[in-house]
Amino acid sequence: MLGGKKILLGITGGIAAYKITFLVRLFIKAGAEVRVIMTPSAGDFVSPLTLATLSKNKVLIDFVNKEEHSVDWNNHVDIGLWADLMLIAPATANTLSKMAGGTCDNLLLAAYLSAKCPVFFAPAMDLDMYRHPSTRNTFETLQSFGNIMIPAGSGELASGLHGEGRMAEPEDILDFITNYLQKGQPLTGKKVLITAGPTYEAIDPVRFVGNHSTGRMGFELAKTAADLGAEVILISGPTHLQLDHSGITRISVVSAEEMYQAALEHYNLVDVAIGAAAVADFRPKTTSDKKIKKNGGGLNIEMVPNPDILQALGGQKTNQYLVGFALETNDELANAKAKIAKKNLDAIVLNSLRDAGAGFGGDTNKITYIDKNFNQKAFELKTKAEVALDIWNEILNGLHA
Repeated sequence: MLGGKKILLGITGGIAAYKITFLVRLFIKAGAEVRVIMTPSAGDFVSPLTLATLSKNKVLIDFVNKEEHSVDWNNHVDIGLWADLMLIAPATANTLSKMAGGTCDNLLLAAYLSAKCPVFFAPAMDLDMYRHPSTRNTFETLQSFGNIMIPAGSGELASGLHGEGRMAEPEDILDFITNYLQKGQPLTGKKVLITAGPTYEAIDPVRFVGNHSTGRMGFELAKTAADLGAEVILISGPTHLQLDHSGITRISVVSAEEMYQAALEHYNLVDVAIGAAAVADFRPKTTSDKKIKKNGGGLNIEMVPNPDILQALGGQKTNQYLVGFALETNDELANAKAKIAKKNLDAIVLNSLRDAGAGFGGDTNKITYIDKNFNQKAFELKTKAEVALDIWNEILNGLHA
């Protein structure tokens, strides 16, 4: 859920600030981009240099940056609008009270008042402060604004006392935010299988038969599905692309046969399957275990059919919603519709190599979505990330039909 998210992390002056270094690493590992704002007193508890190194972004503290021969300022409006979500942790009683009252005497508070995204806060204070009526009123006020409270836990406190007020542990904060974002997502609780990329069919140890697919379309479909709450199994042929998303399990394969076996193994576990891979239709009948040497003549390679992964999945379909891809060069609509019937698909995504900007290699695609009743919807040329969202919107319409 946090893959690609922009997180604005506000740190206030409490001893629990030392834990935030671990939280920043967890956010980065989950695929998020993190920018840190500190109150001036927070630097007494955790080093801005450490946080800048971990987040790979400059840590912001003051409204104005004064450096030798130059003066620059941090635009709190831009900072607040940049974020997909804001987290204030640790959130001291002082900062929380200022947030509730609209006080704006530092950069963190100015960014908070400018934020349009969900705002989470993780209180950290001694038990008597946590229980104080004014603090309880502050919690209620902030939640009435729509802010989301990550409750403190009980444990040993910096004062030496034992009780409520201990900031939630970094792992618990990560889980809380992830679970919150998943609620209400249209694919929450769904499992999705996506094939992506090319397959390489070996001729000998150094040569293969392949195609120009990069896998980008399948990867964008996987990321979008995970962002919409799904648990995704991504079966990918050889590609340089990487995805760091907690909702995606990647299975790397090379050949069509390996992809076929992996798809069949997981197919009965999923609710939706999308065959976005450019699977080689044929493979060499025999593969040499040694590099084939030039001998002055030509080379004849006898080819045999690879298994048809989509057709096999269609033949085993129970409750799955199955979507295929068709990359065509002629008779596009007729060929795509024939594949729907032949492979028992619920829908197919049609590309034509005659459309500029569509197909392999680029960052854009132009598709027509055709369902099993041959209803079709054509889309304009868009980025593959935008196309992925269009496809998922159509699939969701089909699931709810």
